[in-house]
Amino acid sequence: MNKAELVAKIADDAGISKTQANAAIDAFTEAVTKTLKGGGKVTLVGFGTFSVSKRAARTGRNPQTGATIKIKAKKVAKFKAGKELSAKL
Repeated sequence: MNKAELVAKIADDAGISKTQANAAIDAFTEAVTKTLKGGGKVTLVGFGTFSVSKRAARTGRNPQTGATIKIKAKKVAKFKAGKELSAKL
């Protein structure tokens, strides 16, 4: 499911316009992004938790040349499904 399909589904289920559904999705993603950027986490009971995880620097290998390369440390977004969501799958 892509964003357009999600917007259409939410608009139909909630009885709102696609424009309103799109604005709601954009507001949600912006709020989650700002919270994660600030070092916090977002927990939706029954759905899951969005958090930030740190990846350590490591060495890798270029698959074309076989040369060793250094991969920098970075922060990545992480999602852990809640108990209810996991049970429904």
